[in-house]
Amino acid sequence: MTEILVHDATEGAIATAQRVVEHPAWPVLKDAVEEIRPWQSEDGSIDFEAEGAPSPAAVEKVLDRVIGAVEELSPLLPHDAAYHRALVTDLRRWAADGFRVPDFLDSLLAFQPARNRADGLQHLVVFAMYTQNGNPDRNLEAVVLKMVWPEWLAELEATRYDNPLFCGITFEDFTSGYDTHSAVLFPETIAVREAPERFSWGGIFCDREAARFRRVTEASVDLLGLELPDDIRAMIGDQQRCEQAFVLWDMVHDRTHSHGDLPFDPFMIKQRQPFWMYGLEELRCDLTAFKEAVKLESEGNAHGRDVQYAVLFDRMFRFPVSGERVRNYDGLGGQLLFAYLHKHDVVRWTDNTLKIDWDRAPEITNQLCGEIEQLYRDGIDRPKLVHWFAAYDLVSTYLAPHPGSRWAKGPDALDLTLPPRKLVDDVLPDEFPLSMFYEALAKKLKHVIASAKGITAANDERAAA
Repeated sequence: MTEILVHDATEGAIATAQRVVEHPAWPVLKDAVEEIRPWQSEDGSIDFEAEGAPSPAAVEKVLDRVIGAVEELSPLLPHDAAYHRALVTDLRRWAADGFRVPDFLDSLLAFQPARNRADGLQHLVVFAMYTQNGNPDRNLEAVVLKMVWPEWLAELEATRYDNPLFCGITFEDFTSGYDTHSAVLFPETIAVREAPERFSWGGIFCDREAARFRRVTEASVDLLGLELPDDIRAMIGDQQRCEQAFVLWDMVHDRTHSHGDLPFDPFMIKQRQPFWMYGLEELRCDLTAFKEAVKLESEGNAHGRDVQYAVLFDRMFRFPVSGERVRNYDGLGGQLLFAYLHKHDVVRWTDNTLKIDWDRAPEITNQLCGEIEQLYRDGIDRPKLVHWFAAYDLVSTYLAPHPGSRWAKGPDALDLTLPPRKLVDDVLPDEFPLSMFYEALAKKLKHVIASAKGITAANDERAAA
């Protein structure tokens, strides 16, 4: 059985551990979870009155297999012992409650992966949860993951980009909810009786991000006839190098949500705002990572240039053409970045070929970051609705609004006697439609985007080769 070397950056220790996915109890656990999932409703409960529903005794029998497998695997992961004990208690309580809406709050509070971010450290995670950009239902899921925390990243976090809650992770194996486009493990997706006062970790799967980025970027470069510098072409061909770029990008992005001149709660997802506000916030965080990557490159950091082009290509090629055209704020951010670079002659679509001014790209990308930062700083002195209109003006300077938009016509077209949250109803689902360039690109990339569902380094043939 394969052993994993684990480097503990906090204690300098080297340990070995068997791979969880090679233990005979893992496929037992995985199969049992997959058997339970189809019986669950959207909220995670099991409706025994539904047609074809199993008996409570039948579900308990399968759940016993889940519990037995967790207890058999837990000794491989002594750092998760408290979590696994709480997990077993939560699972048994779910059965005792008649498989109503599950509650994993106690085990969630016991799971603390950010406390020991040792490179290569494994975790076995079982929760009832939805998977962001994946499965919207709170199904039972089982995931084996591995921490990504190389010494150089630990040093940057300790000295420059403090982010004690961030966990870079990779997949070892997973159940169906992650056989999707989801690349995150966030505590807020887990079924609990009440939300904790604060969350203490957040994980992003850099192996899926890197493999998906490589597949979509290679297809885009080929379709658009883009000539790449040799070092960037080499980076796109190297799964490990891309994973390192994404884990650094993610760490800086994540911390940026609570850094800078913030006119509002950085966790805007808890508020009702127009979706371009979310788009600008996510783009601000990505462009801050880009800006820091430019600095790192100038200081000789080998990952700085890789992060810059990971941000540019993922934002320009994949984001605008992924997902539905309904309040797609990540897509909006990608469209805005491309349009800004295009209007400043950094990118040109001429003779059916895309050209990039590689020398000016860092300067102009940082310039867009500066415009968003100025918007935020000015917003501190503005009422909410005035700030929303100022943000709309920034976006619509570079992206054409839908011709039927009421927001595009200005404040006089809206009922300003309503509270701001009600005016969000006047925002069109696709307030800023795709340009003709992106409409054509979306048609040509849709099969490539779809093919990245469930992708990891292990199941991507090119990465494995």
